[in-house]
Amino acid sequence: MTPDEAVARTEQITGYRFRDPNLAVTALTHASVADHRLKSNERLEFLGDAVLGLIVCAELYDRFGDELEGGLTKVKSVIVSRKTCAEVADQLGLTELLFLGKGMGGRQRMPMSLRAAVIESLIGALYVDGGLDPARRFVLEAIGPHIDRAAESAYRDNHKSTLQQYVQRHMSATPYYESLDEQGPDHAKCFEVCVVIDGHRFPSAWGPSKKEAEQEAARRALEELRGSDGRAAHAKAARPGA
Repeated sequence: MTPDEAVARTEQITGYRFRDPNLAVTALTHASVADHRLKSNERLEFLGDAVLGLIVCAELYDRFGDELEGGLTKVKSVIVSRKTCAEVADQLGLTELLFLGKGMGGRQRMPMSLRAAVIESLIGALYVDGGLDPARRFVLEAIGPHIDRAAESAYRDNHKSTLQQYVQRHMSATPYYESLDEQGPDHAKCFEVCVVIDGHRFPSAWGPSKKEAEQEAARRALEELRGSDGRAAHAKAARPGA
């Protein structure tokens, strides 16, 4: 494959037209074939790793307002891992575009680290050529499904985060929690809370703390949205005041 063909294919994959096509070529050039390591993709990989981390961190921060730093870090580590980046590179066909030296042993035996690196170097090239916007669009389109899967796995028991993710993805809305009642003495109060989405109140739940009541209310809202009445609830929630 010629450099021009590789650039054209890269632009198809990313949906971005490079102002400097040489950046795309550099992103695909492994040190084993470069005249000098400065002409390989290593520097772009270094930059792309940081840009990828920034984009993923910002996306997780925006999506999961109820998660603490530890939970966000856990999800991020899965998304930016070599395994995930290598899988994305394979799915997009980027590994087929790499320029490799003869001693690399062929594409079928390409190590995971090398396959992952091309994602990072390409992100770096997008950032240098067009700034953060094209890099962010590419990352969220290519790696977005992995964000969803990693978050669902990590937050399986955090119904509030799962509900927020579901509602933002499917309904372009944000759930909030309404306190309805509290009963009992100060040392043993119970709280009633319900989820409200665009004016629609979902079944309420009681808990020994507001936090636990909110988690149970979120679980019930998810159950209704995902269950046999999911479509009807979805439609009702989409109508303010329903």
